[in-house]
Amino acid sequence: MRVGIIGAGQLGQMLGFAARNLDIECRFLDPSPSPPAGVCGEIIQRPFDDAASLDELARTCDVITYEFENVPVAALQRIATDVPVYPPVDALRQAQDRLFEKQLFTALDIPLPGYHAIQASDDCAIAADKLGLPMVVKTRRLGYDGKGQVVVREPNDLGTAWKAVGGQALIAEQWVDFDMEISAIGVRNAAGEIRTYPLTRNVHREGILRTSAAPLDNAVLERKASGFMHHMLEHLQYVGVLALELFVCGDELLANEFAPRVHNSGHWTIEGSATSQFENHLRAVAGLPLGSTRSRGHAGMVNLIGEIPNAARELTAIHLHDYGKTPRPGRKLGHITVVADTATSRDELVDSVNEIVN
Repeated sequence: MRVGIIGAGQLGQMLGFAARNLDIECRFLDPSPSPPAGVCGEIIQRPFDDAASLDELARTCDVITYEFENVPVAALQRIATDVPVYPPVDALRQAQDRLFEKQLFTALDIPLPGYHAIQASDDCAIAADKLGLPMVVKTRRLGYDGKGQVVVREPNDLGTAWKAVGGQALIAEQWVDFDMEISAIGVRNAAGEIRTYPLTRNVHREGILRTSAAPLDNAVLERKASGFMHHMLEHLQYVGVLALELFVCGDELLANEFAPRVHNSGHWTIEGSATSQFENHLRAVAGLPLGSTRSRGHAGMVNLIGEIPNAARELTAIHLHDYGKTPRPGRKLGHITVVADTATSRDELVDSVNEIVN
């Protein structure tokens, strides 16, 4: 079987590595001259919305998937008439717009922070009255890793926020004083088989994920998140991996956003789970039975941002993943995974790695 993957970044690379275990061939579409997934398969070096290249990908592959959210929906809708596209295009459409995303959560009775759509500068003040301050003003589309958002702490900040991100569709979100951020990762195939991974605790800095740790030992939160995940996967008739990011407030969960793809917070599953998120995504889109999501121990992941220090390459008892990207401030260049018998040992390993790379 040949799977066409739109995007050939590090997520595409990890999908490509997982495909080798399944005897699946991958073919990628990406405009970059030397993307990370180039070591895993042929690259069609054209823009993501190039009609001729998409037609070629659809014509030469058995199924199409994607590794990032900003794929043009119209382009996927056109080729979906000729070849299966997973995850479903409608799931991607809702994930691309924060307002549609929140409306989906509301329709599925998944709790979430308050929000208010902003179309004009006056709407900022209305949102502040409704939600209170501080609040976060975000672009509805194309924001990631903390980009396209401004925290409004005082009334005087409203004009500054509008100048920074105004002139486009925005959304204001209620500020949440959360205990921690977690992610739930699930997978569903076309036959309706569903598997979920243990909850992952995430730490962000400057809008970028820095570390993840799993499993989170909390049966109450696990049960709630699993219910949300099953509800979303069934409602969307989803095929593939889906990641749901959540705020923890005591014993309550509030939905932040979801990603219709394999996810940075699930990188630990490569070494820390019986079947990685990447293999299970391919199994789902290829119509294969899903693999076990049983944990192999207590896993932790540290993102390598901006550079990979030489000292990191000399570490033992860790798994280093180098994406082969050119160093640049703020750029994700790789990650390190650790797996231990206990959560305490895992956390000690993560701390020791962080001392070297951060």
